[in-house]
This record gives sequence, structure tokens and C-alpha cells, in this order.
Amino acid sequence: MIHYDLRCAGGHEFDGWFRSSAAFDYQAEQGLVECPACGGNQVSRALMAPRLNRGAAEPATPPEPKPASGPPAMAVGGMPAVPDQVRAVLQRIRAEVEQKCDYVGPRFAEEARAIHEGAVPVRPIYGEATEEQAESLAEDGINVARIPWVPRADG
Repeated sequence: MIHYDLRCAGGHEFDGWFRSSAAFDYQAEQGLVECPACGGNQVSRALMAPRLNRGAAEPATPPEPKPASGPPAMAVGGMPAVPDQVRAVLQRIRAEVEQKCDYVGPRFAEEARAIHEGAVPVRPIYGEATEEQAESLAEDGINVARIPWVPRADG
């Protein structure tokens, strides 16, 4: 995975993780990389300082988080609220997945494995899988991704 600092045409800076440099180039050319602040898809890599490993060990414990200016916003049930910009991006992702992929429900792991093995035609799918099923798929070299499933924008 490659981490990039990104900048949209509106000047907003954000970061992203990509499988490779070519994966970023392809996604950016297709307009698939969107700015979380404005939704713009004219995105380029920003200048980044390289990380130099000089042989020093990483700290054993992560640094203490900086105190927030106030308590985090809380949603129903005591779970942290999702910021509006993040929710909007997740709603767009959900709409794309529902529009372009076949829903296979709880048979997701079985169907993903069948596609990987060539037993059924290749097609984009989505559905539900347990943590154990997702780990088993990953161990077998089958790439899957978990997406936070937020309520639809129209619902």
C-alpha cells in the first residue's frame, strides 16, 4: 500500500491509501478519487516529505493523543457521530456499490471464493461476511474490502 498526500483543484488537502502508484493514476484519471471536503474529483498528489528510516527503532508506545477542544459529538447509543463530510462520501460509495454490484447477501464469502476460483463468471458483488470469513478469504489471497454501511442519502 502507498500513502499519498492529495490536493483537489479547490486547494483542499487530504490523504489516501492506494494499492500502487498505477492504481492511484488509474483512479484519478477515471475521476474515482474525490475530495472529502468539496466532492471534487480533480485530484493530484501533493508534495510529500519522504520518510527516512535511519535504523532507529519506532517508539514502543504511540504518542498520547492531543486533547480535543471539547467532548466528541455522540450519536444515539453512545457511538461517535460520523462527520457530515465523511457520511456524504460513504453515502456516495454505497450508491455506487448498489448500482454497479450484485447483492449476494450472506453468501458473500462463498460467492467471492467461487469467482476467485473461476467457478462462476467474474462480476462485482457485495454482501455480508463474518470477520472469520473475511480473514479466511484474505488468507487465500482473495481481496475483499469492508465498507461502513451508512443509511442512504435519500432515506
